[in-house]
Amino acid sequence: MLLTGGAAAMVAPGIWTTPLPAAAQSGNQPTIVDITRARTEPIPIAIPDMAGTSGDGARIGQQISRVITNNLRSSGLFRPVDRAAFIQTPEAAAQTPRFQDWRVIGAVALVTGRVDGSGDRLRVEFRLWDILPEQQALGTAYNATASNWRQIAHIISDDIYKRMLGEEGYFNTRIAYIAESGPRDRRVRRLAIMDQDGENNRFLTDGQFQALTPRWHPDATRIAFMSYQRNEPRVYLFNLESGRQEVLGNFNGMTLSPRFSPDGRSVVLSAIRGGDANIFVVDLASRRERQLTSGGGLDVSPSFSPDGTQIVFNSDRGGDQQLYVMSAGGGGARRISFGNGRYATPVWSPRGDLIAFTRIGRGQFAIGVMRPDGSGERILSEGWGMEGPTFAPNGRVLMFYRESPARDNRGGGYSARLSSIDIAGFNERQVVTPTDATDPSWSPLIS
Repeated sequence: MLLTGGAAAMVAPGIWTTPLPAAAQSGNQPTIVDITRARTEPIPIAIPDMAGTSGDGARIGQQISRVITNNLRSSGLFRPVDRAAFIQTPEAAAQTPRFQDWRVIGAVALVTGRVDGSGDRLRVEFRLWDILPEQQALGTAYNATASNWRQIAHIISDDIYKRMLGEEGYFNTRIAYIAESGPRDRRVRRLAIMDQDGENNRFLTDGQFQALTPRWHPDATRIAFMSYQRNEPRVYLFNLESGRQEVLGNFNGMTLSPRFSPDGRSVVLSAIRGGDANIFVVDLASRRERQLTSGGGLDVSPSFSPDGTQIVFNSDRGGDQQLYVMSAGGGGARRISFGNGRYATPVWSPRGDLIAFTRIGRGQFAIGVMRPDGSGERILSEGWGMEGPTFAPNGRVLMFYRESPARDNRGGGYSARLSSIDIAGFNERQVVTPTDATDPSWSPLIS
């Protein structure tokens, strides 16, 4: 293992870090940019290719730099400086930055690095420089197998995001979703996962049985989802480490819309029995269920608050489909949505400050957020056929899916695509997938 100096720490499976000493220093504090300002004035940052000590090192260094560039640009909060404007070469900058050369092209931050490839091992040295005070803001060496280069790029992106903006990043994450293909009236729906930037796509089920509504376990090793195996709608658990899937339990009626509790010990879901849908919580160790709601109507799409004390869900118990919040033990349900239209698919922000939702009214769909008490409702994006918001683990970005209408009764022209948007309602962009895609679920940070 290529560890040198300092205390080593493992930041992800198979990836070890050691701190790099500051190569330049001044008495000034490194810059932290307010996110509100960064929305209107994205941070200009220079990201030259990382230098390499060999042919493989140079190639991987270039790839790492491009992933970092794409990650930061996609956030809408950074503006990577055009490489054609660079004065100092990447190799020279990796040795000692000439700060004036980077200041004159408008950069306020600079990323440099060096990649040493030795067999199947990789050492990546990364430094973040604050241009104005001319000092190193971050310095870390990553040691891993060569196949982990992309994850190292995501971890570095998160480090830059946190150092420059003062809050956690979200790049070293995955998206679970439903990959859709085939004619509109005969869709094949497979469970799939990918990195948050759309790379490393992998299908987990073969499409023989329809899959819906995947949700991540807090440790990012399991996914709960709904499947129609043997024509029985049931909640299943998929283990990413073993590749095995198992039914959560043989409960009465249809079970749907699962979601893990914050501590990962239980699953909250809806079960349809006798024409009504109620919310249940299932203990993962014993597989025992406990009913949380009762009475006429449909109570569906439950989601825990991040502290595990409350659950938001949508229900037509009042005659129209609205959002309600109750205690995690059941009872005390209170309505929180009062806008024009029907509300669905609520999900609690990891920060606890917002609840995202789908709103349907007057032939239009919308993705919005409100506070847990129902105040401060804001619509982030509107259109035809959009649904299923999911938060990034830092609560800064939402992902959802957007459908296009079919041109004819055979479904010609129909498509479904994933989109992401900042919670302030800016920087909406499409997330590229190899097939149509619905029901996104954002993983926690991979660690």
